Formats: sequence, structure tokens, C-alpha cells
Amino acid sequence: MVLNLDNNFRTNSQAQEVSYEFFTFSGGEPHIKILDDLTGIQELTVNHRITSFNDVGKLLVAVNALRNMQITKLNLVLPYFPAARQDRLMVPGEALSVKVYADIINALNFNSVTIFDPHSEVTPALLNNCIVIDNWEFIKQIVESLNKELLLISPDGGALKKIYKVAAYLQDYEVVECSKTRDVKTGNLSGFKVYSDDLKGKDCLIVDDICDGGGTFLGLAKELNAKNAGNLYLAVSHGIFSKGIEELSKVFSKIFTTDSFKNINHPQVEQILLNKILQ
Repeated sequence: MVLNLDNNFRTNSQAQEVSYEFFTFSGGEPHIKILDDLTGIQELTVNHRITSFNDVGKLLVAVNALRNMQITKLNLVLPYFPAARQDRLMVPGEALSVKVYADIINALNFNSVTIFDPHSEVTPALLNNCIVIDNWEFIKQIVESLNKELLLISPDGGALKKIYKVAAYLQDYEVVECSKTRDVKTGNLSGFKVYSDDLKGKDCLIVDDICDGGGTFLGLAKELNAKNAGNLYLAVSHGIFSKGIEELSKVFSKIFTTDSFKNINHPQVEQILLNKILQ
């Protein structure tokens, strides 16, 4: 059985769903009531998307309700892990936010915690009983719809290890390395570089885990075009798109993402559902 805490998100359409009522008290406290009789059920999966700290509260009360019903084994599917980018201390006074969320999840004593394409190795190292689903199948579904002469573009050093694993899985796809400079105090981006003299008009697919505001990809697109790129495509596992799609849609022929963070309806975005990847 599965408890889907986000009514717009499913990772297993075949599983029997648990019915519940959820509401927020006038003081701001989340509350949940499980409606089904779960007598005899020993194992259950909780499926969730966290886009705010309120979503964490929903998870906490849900797990407590299930434990009160004597569910002994709980699994969590949480494809986008919150604060995964805040995985190191760069300036004095910062919180190591990814550990804050990991500590909360660990305290719930899940039998397993499944995450999709984590930002770095820090998240699975902090999580107990973590199961990592790589982005390989996601990218495979994308490249099958594009030109065979496609180049895989690594936007920065942080993405290098993962993109070479993707390339090894797919086979026959060349990787082009790129870099950028970020001011750790302000977050401002500069100094985009493409380490290829001529892309020879080949189509390019930038592969990364997260798109937030999109500044990395807009800056990189200019440099790729300056190096004679063909059509530009963007593939990000977790589409936050905090500044919308419009600017990105002006430079990318198509943008690919999953529904790990939110549902998106835009003519130039193809959203691959995780229920086709996580099974």
C-alpha cells in the first residue's frame, strides 16, 4: 500500500492508495487523519514531494499517524531531497541545511528512503537506509527522441562524474566539459567556458540535476552558440524553475524534466513522469 501525501504526484500507479484527510489548524499546525483500516498491514510506502517546510510537517504527522496504527515498516519515496545544494559550509554563519533535513528524516526510522539523482554524494551519505536512483534511464528516454549525433554537455565540474557515468551507460555519446565561476558570497555567476573549439553544428544536450533560476544554463547557452552549436536542449532531473520557463524557452528547443518537484505545463517542456523511472 502507498500513502501519497501530494495528491498530484504518484510513483506507483498500481499500488493501493491509503485514504486520508489533511488540514491545517488556525494556529498553523498540520493535522492528518487516516481513513482506512490498516489492521494487519505491516509495511507501507509514503510517497511525497517537499517544496516547503510545511511539506515536512505533513510528512511528520503522517508518519506519526501510521506508527500509531502499528505499521512497523515504513518506506519513503522522496525523489527531490530538500536543501541538497547546501551540502557544505562556504562562509561563516551558515547552516549545513542538508544535514538538518537528513536528521529529521533519519529520526523517523524509515526502512528505506528512495531519492532520485541526488545533487552530490553528501545526501546519501547522511541518510540512513538510502536507495539512490540514478538519472540514467531519464536521460536514455530523452536521447532516444533526439539526433543520434547529440553531444552531452556537462555544465560545470560538479556534474562531471555523473555525466560520464551517463555516457558510459548510453554508449556512443561524446561529452563536452564546461565550467563557470560563482561568487560564494553573492551567488553571482560569471566566466562560462566551453572546452571545445568547434562544436561543428551538432545538437547539444545539457545534463544537470537541478534547474532553479536558470542562470547557469542561460549563460552556458551563449557560449555554446559561440562555439557553433546546433539545437540546444536542456535536461534537468529536478525542475524548480523559480524564475519561470520563458527565458529558457527562448534559447532551448526543448526542456526535459521530471515531476520530482512540481507539475509543469508549458509547450516547450516535456515532463517525464517518475512512475516510469522508479519502478
